[in-house]
Amino acid sequence: MPIRVRSFALDTRQWASQAPSEPQRAVGYAGVLRELLPIALWREDTQGRVVEWSLAAQDLLGYLPGEVLGRPASHTLVPDGNRDLADELTRRVHAGETVVGTLSVRHRDGHPVTMEMWIVPATDPAGRAGTLLIAVETSEVLRMRDSLAALESLFTQSPIGLATLGPDLRFLRVNEALARMNGVSAADHMGRRLTEVVPGVNATALEEMMQRALDRGTPVIDARRTGRTPADPDRDHTWSCSYAPLRDGSGRTLGLIASLIDITEGQQALVDAERARQRFALLAEAGTRIGTTLDLRQTAQEIVQVLVPRLADSADVQMLEEVLDPDDTGSARQGLVRRLAAAFPDPTAPTAKLVPGMTLQVPVGSVYERVIAEGRPMNLTHADVPQLITDPRAGRLRDYLVASVGSARLIPLVARGTVLGGVVVTRLRTREPFDEQDCVLLDELAGRAALNIDNARMYTAQREAALTLQRSLTNSALPDVADLELTGRYLPASEHDVGGDWFDVITLPEGRTGLVIGDVMGHGVHAAAVMGQLRTSVRTLARHGVPPVEMLRSLDAVVAELGEDEMATCVYAVHDPATGGCVVARAGHPPPAVVTPDGGVTFLHGPEGTPLGTGGGDFHVEEVPLPPGSLLALYTDGLIEARDRDLDEGMRRLAEALHHLDRPLEEISDTVLQQLLPCPAQDDVAVLLARPKPRTAPPDPPGRQAPAGPPG
Repeated sequence: MPIRVRSFALDTRQWASQAPSEPQRAVGYAGVLRELLPIALWREDTQGRVVEWSLAAQDLLGYLPGEVLGRPASHTLVPDGNRDLADELTRRVHAGETVVGTLSVRHRDGHPVTMEMWIVPATDPAGRAGTLLIAVETSEVLRMRDSLAALESLFTQSPIGLATLGPDLRFLRVNEALARMNGVSAADHMGRRLTEVVPGVNATALEEMMQRALDRGTPVIDARRTGRTPADPDRDHTWSCSYAPLRDGSGRTLGLIASLIDITEGQQALVDAERARQRFALLAEAGTRIGTTLDLRQTAQEIVQVLVPRLADSADVQMLEEVLDPDDTGSARQGLVRRLAAAFPDPTAPTAKLVPGMTLQVPVGSVYERVIAEGRPMNLTHADVPQLITDPRAGRLRDYLVASVGSARLIPLVARGTVLGGVVVTRLRTREPFDEQDCVLLDELAGRAALNIDNARMYTAQREAALTLQRSLTNSALPDVADLELTGRYLPASEHDVGGDWFDVITLPEGRTGLVIGDVMGHGVHAAAVMGQLRTSVRTLARHGVPPVEMLRSLDAVVAELGEDEMATCVYAVHDPATGGCVVARAGHPPPAVVTPDGGVTFLHGPEGTPLGTGGGDFHVEEVPLPPGSLLALYTDGLIEARDRDLDEGMRRLAEALHHLDRPLEEISDTVLQQLLPCPAQDDVAVLLARPKPRTAPPDPPGRQAPAGPPG
């Protein structure tokens, strides 16, 4: 066992000799050092007998004072194999040397305890040469060494801010990481409180948290603080703070240990991720909320509702007048925009004057004109915002906008390469201005909205064209026929859509009347245009005396020439007062209803024929008696077909609605529509009713024949 020998001086005046008969007065030391590292001390006289025994020696080696005092130490404490060495060391110490070394000492239960020992010359109670032994357990020394090294390394090398504070919450030690976080040197922390070092981080609340940790004896974990320190005075930082009570071996609270981690970047990453998630959610939501209808103003209003208040405090959707009304090429409309929808943060403020429907003149040379011309979005300055308000009566409004708006962006509405208008979005000064990601999201929303607006615009234009065309073809007054009462109705499925249903009445030579009703497959301008061609063809052919079967064959050829996807159904009937009846031919159309004067209702049961455009040409005629007091009802399939009923049910309900012929035709027509049409209507409907008038003059001379034509 290696032994280092050197001179060593020790003041032993604090030790008192103790006779074996008084073990209760054994030496003890309760200082801080003993709490951290128990030090065993005992004294031997010149004969090697133990004359003093410390409490730490008792704790470490297990012997009570009565078991060792007055007895030879070599027999009690020295392992058998080390006695010669012990005797040698004792002689050297009696000669005046101090011995330092690592030696084994026998525990009371017999196992060896390795100890770091100092053996020092000391006189015994009789004034003779004796020894004083100072020993600490080697394992405890190593543990303390490692703990101190780890603690020192933690304080000097850890990137985490660390500090110890006393019970008065004043700094006792601060590592360099914390000093850098606070922007205050470690030396300038010493003896000061947090409120004195960095008051700009809500230090008062943090000190209250520290005091609770001291009072309750429980740690505080991950308390967040946000603020600015001298280290970065222009930017907020966020820290995760933890405080734990610092206690000694006896449980007495000595102060606090504090640890701080700067989580600014991590928090910002979480904030950015959440904002990105919200942006994606808003884009997904916009896909379901914008363009729910093909109504232009409704689409613009949906855009505003998506933007405000989640992304902006105000939104103003404006369309170019020249886009809204392309047929009007007047120069007065150039540079005009019309507000379709708008929302502002305070409806009681002057912005309430910005109501939908207002037109604004875009100032020449303004940023608005540049954005519309270039088709690129632009952030607006306070100098740009007033340019959007050109009404001279809106001075208060301009002042309000300049005073309240913190940031604004003008985004052109571009669809299919055409600039349709623009949307102005703003945020108030109380809100963060639009950042780069906000602008990307706004531009994407505006791009999607522009497509929906353009779809609504084109649909609106097509619907208006179809309505105009259909009105021009179906709203002409029915002719005044001497022998028939007539009424007709056309009802589109909705006010936003039109189809190819139509009816017509044509006066023919010799007092005859042509009755026609048809249905072109499809809706919109195209269906209305095909319907117009068929109506014109029917009128032309009828006035040339073409009989019903030949009429349908000609119409079949007309539809076939329009394209292989075109199809229509039709009924053509010719009423002849001379015969008191009609000849009827059908092309895939529902059968007309005939009501006899006694109220009986029948439906034509002959072949219905093939639809027009299929090229089948399989058409036939039926002769239908139609005496005075009877009724012929022609209709399209939208009257009897519905999702909640089949054709048989629809025809049954039509028969019920056609009773009571003593009423005016207009009233009968109203009853039919009211009882059969679902609400809302599911398809276009056309109805044509014809009732022979009572005879007021004798019939024509015999020999006249109706040009019914041969059966098909």
